[in-house]
Amino acid sequence: GRRTRFRFWRREAWGFKSLHAHHFIGLSMKRESSNTIRWLMEDVLPPFVRDSAFFALLMTKVYPLVTDFSDFRRRAHVLTAEEYSALYARIDRIHDDTDNSVAILEALRAEMVPGTVLDVGCGTGYTLGYLGQQVQGLALTGVDFQIAEKARETWPEVTFYEHDMMRLPFEDGAFDTVISTHTLEHILDIRAAVAELRRVCRKKLILVVPREREGLYTFNPHFHFFPYVHSFLRVLIPLPTRYRCRDIGRDIFYVEEKE
Repeated sequence: GRRTRFRFWRREAWGFKSLHAHHFIGLSMKRESSNTIRWLMEDVLPPFVRDSAFFALLMTKVYPLVTDFSDFRRRAHVLTAEEYSALYARIDRIHDDTDNSVAILEALRAEMVPGTVLDVGCGTGYTLGYLGQQVQGLALTGVDFQIAEKARETWPEVTFYEHDMMRLPFEDGAFDTVISTHTLEHILDIRAAVAELRRVCRKKLILVVPREREGLYTFNPHFHFFPYVHSFLRVLIPLPTRYRCRDIGRDIFYVEEKE
């Protein structure tokens, strides 16, 4: 039925980072490089160029899925789970090991305190592995819809779970710190996703999303676009008393602490 279809589809949406194995025109790159490309597309090119049929034709010569991503967003409210999975199965990774920039990784490290850490939408496991190497006393757990065997082999210190991320298999307040980076922009029901992250968080929740402008034609299938810090804050209401949010090199870095 309709409800079952969308429940499954939302679960598939959470699995994006494990299905997404990026190569941009055959080359892997760092987050800093893709941020520069986004700056050129979003802030230098005027909207009448970015949304034109000519631009779409030009971009499909570079990356054929550009028009598919545009259709994907237009049909978000009626997509089936099969259509969603079929698109993501065709996407390759852009970034080598992690979607996070060096600056974001450092900001995450600075927020860590000894205790339990959950990364929701952990992808390759690189972020957890990095944090474990940089900060002593962390018990690391990663969740994604699909975990590659390479992630388990590379990061044996991380406990991985393959699970529906809209209904996490943990008790309320199970983790001292919960992080989710470059995941929420792919989730249609973003408020429900944030509520679930807050549910399993005991002390500190850290979220990272790209700061980007929506256009008809992009190099990603994001559902949500946040051109300003306050654009992201609007989807997080009600906000707690203790929260911080800032821009770090075209990524929005948000931290909230439980009372």
